[in-house]
Amino acid sequence: MRVLMVSDVYFPRINGVSTSIETFRRTLAGQGVEVRLVVPRYGDEADEEGVVRVAGRALPGDPEDRLVGWRAMHRAVLEAAQDCDLIHIQTPFIAHYAGLKAARTLGLPVVATYHTLFEEYLQHYARWLPAGWLRGQARAFSRRQCNALDAVVVPSTAMRDRLSAYGVTAPLHVLPTGIPMAQFAAGNGIAFRRQHGIAEQRPVALFVGRVAHEKNIGFLLEALVHARQAVPDVLLVVAGEGPAMADLKAKTAALGLSEAVRFIGYLDRQQALPDCYAAADVFVFASRTETQGLVLLEAMAAGLPVIALSEMGTTDILAPGRGAFSPPADTRAFGETLGHFLNHPATWRHLQQEAPAYAREWSDVAMAERLARLYATIRISDFGQNIRPSAPRRKSPGGIAFRAER
Repeated sequence: MRVLMVSDVYFPRINGVSTSIETFRRTLAGQGVEVRLVVPRYGDEADEEGVVRVAGRALPGDPEDRLVGWRAMHRAVLEAAQDCDLIHIQTPFIAHYAGLKAARTLGLPVVATYHTLFEEYLQHYARWLPAGWLRGQARAFSRRQCNALDAVVVPSTAMRDRLSAYGVTAPLHVLPTGIPMAQFAAGNGIAFRRQHGIAEQRPVALFVGRVAHEKNIGFLLEALVHARQAVPDVLLVVAGEGPAMADLKAKTAALGLSEAVRFIGYLDRQQALPDCYAAADVFVFASRTETQGLVLLEAMAAGLPVIALSEMGTTDILAPGRGAFSPPADTRAFGETLGHFLNHPATWRHLQQEAPAYAREWSDVAMAERLARLYATIRISDFGQNIRPSAPRRKSPGGIAFRAER
C-alpha cells in the first residue's frame, strides 16, 4: 500500500507534527505501507527519496515556518498522488486543501490527523480580537475541514471529545504518535552534564518543547520559585526555541531565577535529546493545550519520572498514574510537589521503573500497526462516505493520467 502524506511543516522544522510524520513514516514501512511526503522546502535540504519539497517563503514574525505557494503545492500533491492508494493530510493550511482536492480529483480516500487545538492557540497570537469570536471561528473552521474528510485521526480522547462537541460527524479515531523506545533509552546523562557545565549531583528538572506562550512555561518558572524553598540548587533546563523566548528570559530575571534556569535551545533528536533526558532527574510540563503530550512519553521512555498538569491530551497519559503524577494547576502546589520529589528520591524511585514499562505500551511499532489497519479498512468500511465515485481516467496534456471530476 502506498500513502501520500501532505503537510505544511516537516523537518528541519522541529515540532510535534514533524516528529509524528517522521515516526509513522519510518515505522509504517515495517507494516507494508510505503509513505511518500509532500512538504515545504526550508533551504537547501538534500534530495531524499520519497520526499517532494515545495518552495515557500518565511512567514512574517515566524522565520521558522514556511508558506508554500498555493498552486505549487496543489500541483506537487496531485502529481505525487497518481499511484497512491490514500492521502493523509497532516496540517490544516494549504496542505489540507491541496490534499483534499487531489483526493477528490483522483477518487482516493482522504484522512487527516488533527494535531493542533486552534481554539486554544489563537488567543495567544491574536489577543486584540475578542476571545469568544476567535473561539467560534476556530470551531467552525475545524468543523468544515473535518467534515470534508473520510476519517479524522486524533491523538487523544480529549481531542476526540472536543471535535465531537464542535459538530464533527466524520469518523474520529484516537491514535497517538508512538515512541521509538530504543532511541530514548540510550542517552548519556553524564556526558550531557559535563558538556553544559552542570554539576553531577545538581538536581535537574527538564522541560522539552517549543518555547511558545501556549506551552505555559511561565507557570513552571513561578513554580520553580516555590521548589527552591525546599531545594535551593534545583536547575530548570528548558530545551527548545520559539517566539516566547525573550519574554521568558525577562521573566526569569524578574523572578531572580537567572542562576536557576538554563535555556539550551533545540537539540538533535538522535543523540543530544536522549542525552538531555538522561541528564535530568524529573520532567516537568504545564501546557494546557497539548493534543497528546508526546514529550511526556519520550521522557518516560528514558526512565524519567514526570510531573505534569493533567490537561487536554496529557490526561490520557497521566490518568493511570504510572511513571508520573499530576499536582493541582497551582504554582505553589506544583513547586512544592517538585521540591518534595527531589528531596525524597527513595520515596518516588518506583516511578523510574514504571515509566519505561508504561512508555512501551505507546511504542512507535504498536501505533504504526494500528494506523496500518486503519488504512487497510478504509475502502471496505463506511470511511469512504465522502468519496466521489471514481471516474474513468483521462490523459492530461502532459501525459499524466487523471480521473475526471464529476
